[in-house]
Amino acid sequence: MTCPILLYPATTQAEKTRFHQINKKTGHRLQQQMIDSETEQVVDRDDKGRGYEVTKGKYVEIEDDELETIQIESTHAIEIDSFVPKDEIDERYRDKPYYITPGSGKVGVDAFAVIRDAMKDKGRVALGRIVLAHREHVIALEPMDQGLVGTTLRNPYELRDAKPYFSTIRSPRVSRDMIALAHHILDSKAAHFDPSQFEDAYENALKALVRRKAKGHTIEVPEKQPAQDNVIDLMQALRQSLADAKGRTQRPAATRKTASRRRGRSRTTARRRQAA
Repeated sequence: MTCPILLYPATTQAEKTRFHQINKKTGHRLQQQMIDSETEQVVDRDDKGRGYEVTKGKYVEIEDDELETIQIESTHAIEIDSFVPKDEIDERYRDKPYYITPGSGKVGVDAFAVIRDAMKDKGRVALGRIVLAHREHVIALEPMDQGLVGTTLRNPYELRDAKPYFSTIRSPRVSRDMIALAHHILDSKAAHFDPSQFEDAYENALKALVRRKAKGHTIEVPEKQPAQDNVIDLMQALRQSLADAKGRTQRPAATRKTASRRRGRSRTTARRRQAA
């Protein structure tokens, strides 16, 4: 079963503030040049190529048309190999997302809808292969709204093993009361994932700085402040909070007992007055 599709990048860096290198004396933009590492001569654009280092300092040149001879099945198509449960995909493998829409023609749209809806009903993700920029990538396809989102996946050799980093972490014994208090902290900050609430504070400050400088304002550099040590002992903070919570639950009982005794004394005094 085949289905024509269109592939679009799902992310963009167009809104990011970018800087160019300039000549501080003239204000003109600088241009980079490629220099031969041995002759130190400038290399023309037409003379640039790609090479693979076979031994130290020795390269085998690979032409663009030679790369075109590598025609694997996924060069002009996404070849789906399997359908896997979504929760089995390790998030560390996810790389770049793409939007996938059906190609032109009713047959293509129908086939696209069949694959999309079947994956949606089964809760499955399609794993396939695609060639992007002369490289074959594994790609995960999953339903999103009326289309599909495809995410290229990293290869196992691109991931670092977690054991060297996590194996030395101690597992201290923690009381159930402290875990319960931590649960309360989590519940008090519970929310839903809403990326519209994300704020790039540095990007906003950077744009404001550029606007001020463009208007001719002087940017005063603040004096460096000594770094503050705001690291707290989390376990000690939890113990203190737990102690405070227990103290608050015990105080009302003591207050009630005192009030009860006071009411008792008041009634006794009233009887004495009545008897007199």
